[in-house]
Amino acid sequence: MLYLTGIIITFFLVVILTSKKNKSEADKILALWLFFTGFHLFLYYLHYKKDFTSFPFLLGFELPMPLLQGPFLYLYTSALTNQNPHRKYNWLHFLPFVIAVLVLMPFFTLSFQEKLTVFQNDGKGYENLILILYSAILISGIAYALLSLQKLSKHRKNISDQFSFNEKINLRWLQYLILGSSIIWLVVIFYEDEYIFSVVVFYLMFIGYFGIKQVGIFTNQPISQNDNFQNLILETVFIEENQTEKIKYEKSSLSSEELQSIHQKLTEIMQTEKLYKNPDLTLAELSQKLNVHPNILSQVINSAEGKNFYDYINLQRVEEFKKLILLPENEKFTLLSIAFECGFNSKTAFNRNFKKATGLSPSEYLK
Repeated sequence: MLYLTGIIITFFLVVILTSKKNKSEADKILALWLFFTGFHLFLYYLHYKKDFTSFPFLLGFELPMPLLQGPFLYLYTSALTNQNPHRKYNWLHFLPFVIAVLVLMPFFTLSFQEKLTVFQNDGKGYENLILILYSAILISGIAYALLSLQKLSKHRKNISDQFSFNEKINLRWLQYLILGSSIIWLVVIFYEDEYIFSVVVFYLMFIGYFGIKQVGIFTNQPISQNDNFQNLILETVFIEENQTEKIKYEKSSLSSEELQSIHQKLTEIMQTEKLYKNPDLTLAELSQKLNVHPNILSQVINSAEGKNFYDYINLQRVEEFKKLILLPENEKFTLLSIAFECGFNSKTAFNRNFKKATGLSPSEYLK
């Protein structure tokens, strides 16, 4: 019953995604990923029920299916973080699956009874092939999970280097997705199929529950201003990543005197204009104010302050909060309202950055 429930939920999510208007590249990849996952689960369900006689031609097709999981996770991560510039080569990630199918063709061409005999005898006659396939599946799964984490880590680093906020763009949904996939691969190493596919079902239930709660994954709503803002952020990160590959920080052309001069201007503009009070402040906006390239400004902040852009701006907000909270006229305001006045855009961001800067929570600091 558990496996059947997982199959129904998976194909239900596929229907939701395929019927979604204005589907993004990530939506299409996720829909395909879920479809093949549901199909793989269906094949295992036939094994579990010993009912392959109803679909004799499908026996054995489940063997190379795990080779699809890693590539789909990686491509979905790339699409969601806008780090997929070479889309026309995406099909190359599925070459191991195609090769595995071709290698298994002699087995697929056997009669149903012959294939059933092989299964009943634990793969007798195909031991070496099964071992190679199993090794390839493990390597693929683990490698793509690590590559996906690397993509997510790079995305978060670029966000911290370019934005003074991350609540809308930290892709926690994707983090959970990669973590869940990694757990499945650990189960693959240590447990039998029954446990593996049980975990897969719970993983799919999680995707359904959390994905529906996460606005924009399975919802079919019109594009709002917030969606445009999210797309702008991803495009900005992508552009900056490409620029960074070309000029990085241009360290050779920036002398220590120039660095100190830009840092002094930065300090002055922060003190006079208090730009950090803008909750949506970005590195690009601040660099325009100072008339320097964003990469140059990023180097200045990293070198002179020892922080990335995100930490630097939020430290300014914390220091401003510490000043405002001492003013008698602010006693009538709540801590959160003062925090918003300083540029924080959420209670979570305020508490996290305040504790990071002072080692204390705001209430502990006041005491």
